[in-house]
Amino acid sequence: MPCLLRPFGLAAALIAVPFVAAPPALAQDEASGAYLAARAADRAGDYAAMVEYGTRALIADPENIGLLEGLVMAEIGLGQIGAAVPVARRLAVIDGSNQIAGLVLLAQAIRDEDWSGVDERLNDGVSVGILMDDMVRAWGAIGAGRMSEAVTLFDGLIDSGPAGKPALLQKALALALVGDYEGAAAIFGGEETPLRLNRAGVLAFVQVLSQLERNPDAVDLLEKSFPETEDPDLVTLRNELAAGKPIPFTAIEGPRQGIAQLFYEVGESLQGETDPGLVLLYARIEEYLDPGHVGANLVAAQVLDEMESFELAAAAYAAVPEGDLSWPQAQLGHAGALSSLDRVDEAIAVLSAAVERYPTSPVLHAAIGDALRGEQRYEEATPNYDASIALYDADRPAQWRVYFARAITFERRGLWDQAEADFRKALELSPDQPAVLNYLGYSLVERREKFDEALDMIKRAVGARPYDGYIRDSLGWVYYRLGRYDDAVEEMERAVELLPLEPVLNDHLGDTFWAVGREREAQFQWRRALSFITDETDLDELNPDRIRRKLEVGLDVVLEEEGGEPIKK
Repeated sequence: MPCLLRPFGLAAALIAVPFVAAPPALAQDEASGAYLAARAADRAGDYAAMVEYGTRALIADPENIGLLEGLVMAEIGLGQIGAAVPVARRLAVIDGSNQIAGLVLLAQAIRDEDWSGVDERLNDGVSVGILMDDMVRAWGAIGAGRMSEAVTLFDGLIDSGPAGKPALLQKALALALVGDYEGAAAIFGGEETPLRLNRAGVLAFVQVLSQLERNPDAVDLLEKSFPETEDPDLVTLRNELAAGKPIPFTAIEGPRQGIAQLFYEVGESLQGETDPGLVLLYARIEEYLDPGHVGANLVAAQVLDEMESFELAAAAYAAVPEGDLSWPQAQLGHAGALSSLDRVDEAIAVLSAAVERYPTSPVLHAAIGDALRGEQRYEEATPNYDASIALYDADRPAQWRVYFARAITFERRGLWDQAEADFRKALELSPDQPAVLNYLGYSLVERREKFDEALDMIKRAVGARPYDGYIRDSLGWVYYRLGRYDDAVEEMERAVELLPLEPVLNDHLGDTFWAVGREREAQFQWRRALSFITDETDLDELNPDRIRRKLEVGLDVVLEEEGGEPIKK
């Protein structure tokens, strides 16, 4: 697939560029400053600033291809492709073979359902991607009333190899669109060439089955595709199918939506596999072609999250309509983006509103608990986990997370019996979870309880995550508590190699060095621990005054002052 991104390719923007001659009064230093600011904004992913300064720079240099491309990509990044069209036209005049400009103008022709214009753009060399161009042609043929030509194009792709399965899915959707549900079902459920369907594909197949009066098969498909799901909308859909309600085929409504779905499928398939900017490009074009398609909106939101553009991600999640099946999922994402912006109270408000609409969703209740727990508001968090757990009708492995989270709130509040019960319940549901094994094992060590069991738990956690510095620290610490100081040093050194800036780990390494007589190195590590303390450091885990006292008198004296036994007695 060709790369469409050039020097300004990952920028995002707010407004279209007015192309006017540079006024005589525009100072050269101002133009240079705007250009440098635009480049800096582009590198930082500051989309609004990219447009502000890029537009100013372009006034002085209206034929700068890099700036033009950047502004086009900026509009795309913000989902304002209509505003990118005049910029793309200007770019196409300057560089007739420019793929970014061609792609935007192709998208406009598709949006306008100008099928002859679509053919013209493709014939002029505009490429969506080697495997996608003929699929776009096929949908364009359907739009122009040439179904047999479309089938021929799809079949040619299906037989060609790499594009086979994507083209097969597109053909199934095309057949369903024209009412050939039998043909579509044969493809969706084909055993010779099975399709790996995402959520949208599964729901399209479900709709096709329902149109064929095969609701029981649709229920079976849902249950196999989403086992033990707690998604309230999938549960509602399953119940409607089980009650015999006919579900209309709404996966796509026309060729334009078919091409939009193609962009969505490609963008979603590329998530995590390529530059997120390219994924965002496909998702935004899909939104432009089919504004009602929520799946692409969610892909865009997730990519923006990944790119740490949390303001834009929050806006994308918030744009999902309340009546859509994906609305609860979007509220979780919206709250997560707000939390990343340190707007936790707003995040909690979003989740609380979602719980009012879906009071029987354990996931939403637990998400409120997670938001509060992240703010160390443990007493407030616990009842939300209580509410989540109360909605469980049977034990399922995935529930370990909620028991684990509630256990942490109990442990932080000093309610050890309740905490231990929940930790063990989490392990009962999912016995090999390294996070639970580590937390419970470490807690037992700190309580000077069940050292053998704690050591076994932490060793299992290390086996599952050998490169997790915190778990390595736990193993070193249990060795320290057991008096196996040489083993403790070995593990603590590994932990600090993995997380060199973590103050708690450096403090622990200092203690283990002291225990084996490496006192100068111990003092060095304690000083490092103090230097790494930030506002984010958990001072329940790390006491700076205690470290300073160790530097003054040594660890043995501190232990005696605390009523314990010195190591070197």
